[in-house]
Amino acid sequence: MGNDQRQSERKQYPPVLQNDAERPQGRFPFVSRSFVPSAFTVMNMVSGYVSIIMAGEGSFIIAGWLIFLAAFFDTIDGFVARLTNSSSEFGVELDSLSDLVSFGAAPAYLVYKFGLEHLGMPYGLLFSSLLMVGSGLRLARFNISLIGYNKASFSGLPTPAQAMTVASFVLWMMAEPLLSGVELQRALVILSVSLAALMVSKVNYDALPKPTRDSFRRHPVQMSAYAVAIVGVLFFQAKAFFVSMLLYILLGIVRSLALMVRQWQD
Repeated sequence: MGNDQRQSERKQYPPVLQNDAERPQGRFPFVSRSFVPSAFTVMNMVSGYVSIIMAGEGSFIIAGWLIFLAAFFDTIDGFVARLTNSSSEFGVELDSLSDLVSFGAAPAYLVYKFGLEHLGMPYGLLFSSLLMVGSGLRLARFNISLIGYNKASFSGLPTPAQAMTVASFVLWMMAEPLLSGVELQRALVILSVSLAALMVSKVNYDALPKPTRDSFRRHPVQMSAYAVAIVGVLFFQAKAFFVSMLLYILLGIVRSLALMVRQWQD
């Protein structure tokens, strides 16, 4: 097999991801430029792992907030990588592995310990595992479609959005136990099945725009809705965040259905 054929079969990444040999050596060549964003990615992974531990001990509030902390680190590592122009193949792979821990395994185990455990075997295990399996399939599909990837939108519900939806629901139920027993189990089953299906679906979801003046000028309604959601979260906390995530999920479904109808009519 020739060198050209082997190179063509290698996994390809966007142009911004360069090989280390192609980058100019810095003042400290023994420290990789990707160290800083990778450190935030590792903190994302650790937050997800600690969330699993806390859920196992019954500390559901801490476990839920740790998923939000993981989402924060997941946002920061991408921002730092773009700021320092330090994206790398290693960073991309590490980010996916961290996301699978924090936004796949952590919310799956959280819903299992929070209510689905009482369904008994194998149903509780089966329904809760859908979140982890859906996250793994979603991340794998994302990784192989990086070439030509449009950062303004996503195909399928992003894994952080799924995990924060689960975490906000748990935090809401802990603050206001409106559901309990069989009703809570049914709600968790519906949530797990629906979110897993949306992650592997072709439903299109917009990426959250940056809060800049240009974003408010180009997307006034969308940015205003985000601002209202933020204010609602500040006042009503987990309840408002869960409702905001549901609206985000439903908006993606409605827009995708409207696009299908227009394409069918054409």
